Amino acid sequence: MENTRIAIIGIIVSDLNSAEKVNALLHEYADIIIGRMGIPHRAKGVSIISVAVDGNVNVINALTGKLGMIENVSSKALWR
Repeated sequence: MENTRIAIIGIIVSDLNSAEKVNALLHEYADIIIGRMGIPHRAKGVSIISVAVDGNVNVINALTGKLGMIENVSSKALWR
């Protein structure tokens, strides 16, 4: 069995035009995603997404890095 880690990836989307790219990327990594929750903060014009993942450290880092490369998106991972 592969050695995996559990993490929460926090994502803030500050322009809803970037949401489609975020969703497409999360779909690519669906095999490591345990669950996700999205909350629109309409007053601030942002969306807040938390994604629980269980996967290889390099794969989780790759996902987090690719998310952060999308314009108007920031992401960070919190590890167990």
